[in-house]
Amino acid sequence: MQILKNSNFKALSKIAKMRPKEVIELIKKSGLTGHGGADFPTGLKLEFTRNAKGEKYIIANADEGEPGTFKDKLILEKNPNSIIEGMIIAGYAVGSNKGFLSKKQAAKSYQ
Repeated sequence: MQILKNSNFKALSKIAKMRPKEVIELIKKSGLTGHGGADFPTGLKLEFTRNAKGEKYIIANADEGEPGTFKDKLILEKNPNSIIEGMIIAGYAVGSNKGFLSKKQAAKSYQ
């Protein structure tokens, strides 16, 4: 899986020379969608958020909501920097400098 490879913040270095709207357009063109059940286009979500009034926050939901899934656990264990990198990029794109990562305290460790 590509997402389990170490990010080394390569994507962040690429977007550092771009304007926020260019970042959003790049993400829209990529076809990236959320990992939730709705499969909503990430670029549209970023565009709507950028255009919204008021303070903006980036929230990464790392809770395992679906029974028997461990996708979030794998990403957090194998490549946690990719989560932070994605939050930084999203924050830059929408004009936010505050982010939160949500993770259940009662998560079990599976071998």
